[in-house]
Amino acid sequence: MEKGYIQVYTGDGKGKTTAALGLALRAAGAGLRVYIAQFMKKGDYSEIKALQSLADSIVVEQFGTGRFIRGAPGPEDHQAAQNGLDAAHAAMASGDYDIIILEEANVAFGAGVLTETDLLGVIAAKPAGTELVFTGRGGPPGVLEKADLITEMKPIRHYFGEQAVAARKGIED
Repeated sequence: MEKGYIQVYTGDGKGKTTAALGLALRAAGAGLRVYIAQFMKKGDYSEIKALQSLADSIVVEQFGTGRFIRGAPGPEDHQAAQNGLDAAHAAMASGDYDIIILEEANVAFGAGVLTETDLLGVIAAKPAGTELVFTGRGGPPGVLEKADLITEMKPIRHYFGEQAVAARKGIED
C-alpha cells in the first residue's frame, strides 16, 4: 500500500474484534499479509481456529495470561503485554505485513499493562505503507488524536445484558 492509515475500533458495543477480523479477511482475499497481536487473550477461540486455515496470509499471536485482570495487574500480565508489544514492533520492522492489528490494545491500556507511550511508540515506528489497527474499549487520548479513522461501536440493544444470554459458540465466542 502506498499509504497506511491508523484505525481505531472502540466503544462499548459488540463488533470491534469482528470489524478488525473482517478487515483481515478482506485483506487476505486481496493478497495482503496481516499480523494480529491479541492482547489480554489466551485460548482457543473460534476465530483462532478459523484463521489457522489462512495462516499463509494472516498470522495471529496471543499475549494474555488467560484470565481477566481484576484489580492491579500482576507481573505476568505486564510481561505478556510487553511480549505482545515487542512482537508487534518486530512484525512491523520485518516488512512482511501490510496490516498490523493490535487487538484489545485499548483494553490493555485501560488495565494498566500498556502505557500511552507504548502505543504511541508503535505508531511512531509504523512504516508509511502499513495499516495499523487498534481495537478495544476506550483508548489512550494520544492514539485517538493520531488516528485517521475512529469507529465507535455503540450498543443500542444487546441480549447479554437485557436477556442475560451467555456468549454463544461461533457468535461471541
